[in-house]
Amino acid sequence: MPVTPDRHDDAPARRAKGRQPRPRHGRRAWPAGVLAAACTAVLPGVTAHAAAADSEPRPVSRLYVTNVSADTLSVIGVRNNNLLATVPVGATPTDVEVDAGRARAYVVNREGDSVSVVDTGTNTVVATIAVGDAPWDVALDPGRARAYVVNAIGDSVSVIDTAANAVVATVPVGDAPTGVTVDPGRARAYVTNGGADSVSVIDTAANAVVATVAVGDRPSGAAVDAGRGRAYVADEGSDAVSVLDTATNAVVATVPVGGLPVSVAVDPGRARAYVVNADDDTVTVLDTATDAVVATLPVGDEPARVAVDPAAGRAYVTNSAADTVTVISTDTDTVVNTLNGGDEPVAAAVLTAAPKGG
Repeated sequence: MPVTPDRHDDAPARRAKGRQPRPRHGRRAWPAGVLAAACTAVLPGVTAHAAAADSEPRPVSRLYVTNVSADTLSVIGVRNNNLLATVPVGATPTDVEVDAGRARAYVVNREGDSVSVVDTGTNTVVATIAVGDAPWDVALDPGRARAYVVNAIGDSVSVIDTAANAVVATVPVGDAPTGVTVDPGRARAYVTNGGADSVSVIDTAANAVVATVAVGDRPSGAAVDAGRGRAYVADEGSDAVSVLDTATNAVVATVPVGGLPVSVAVDPGRARAYVVNADDDTVTVLDTATDAVVATLPVGDEPARVAVDPAAGRAYVTNSAADTVTVISTDTDTVVNTLNGGDEPVAAAVLTAAPKGG
């Protein structure tokens, strides 16, 4: 789970502002500042569906998990909880997203100042792209063939052409950005600036900031529900989620959640947002139609990120200190399984396929 930069030895200006990070438990003060755009991809022909009985047959999914202590990417078959591959990537991989159409996974390497491009068919690295200083998070716009990488110390976003595997623009944003999510239909990217308590709104057609929105204390993870015109921002210093109207770029609600919310992902079809609370070892479930808390679920030690698979009716929560992944049924909002997660799992992304093997 990408931590806010002030939680590391290479922290930028946050420390100078006098804000002290909350004490963390576990082996490492990991990512308490994540942006989680729902790291979910669906293969062609598989679409999200409305809530169904949890006993129905599910598509088969592969989970891609970054292991920050091992500098690897674990590929996990979620049906049988089996390790399908371990892919060496760059130093300190803090995030991953999957582009199913291009059969690629994009892994952000914080200490390597790079992005590893993994062929999901062969589970091999096919390119390494240099980006800015301390890259933290990545979000994809497959239709525009773009990846957006936030650079926490560089205070910028590197825009990658995913067809050419090259950086084509660098967009300045606010202080200590640690999260990004994209609304392709609106041609907008939303960047959380943990050191500025704000969200930078980028026009992805022009690669320019068109608005800056004040939010809560230390915003980290974020996710977009394009159909409802909402962006959800986890404010880790406020123990709350800021709800943005993406048409007006205004905060329309603030929802209290658990301790140190660091990541959020949405399931639009089920009208749910899942918020990871790192201090509480819990996930808060929000009804996005009413912006009300409907459940609080226990997960593993030091949860970092959440990725939602709407087609399979699952949410996956990485537990960085427990080396596990908690599986939540999004039909029933209950914990249904625990997977092996590798060595300090932080970020996760889902690739959903037709029901055969894996």
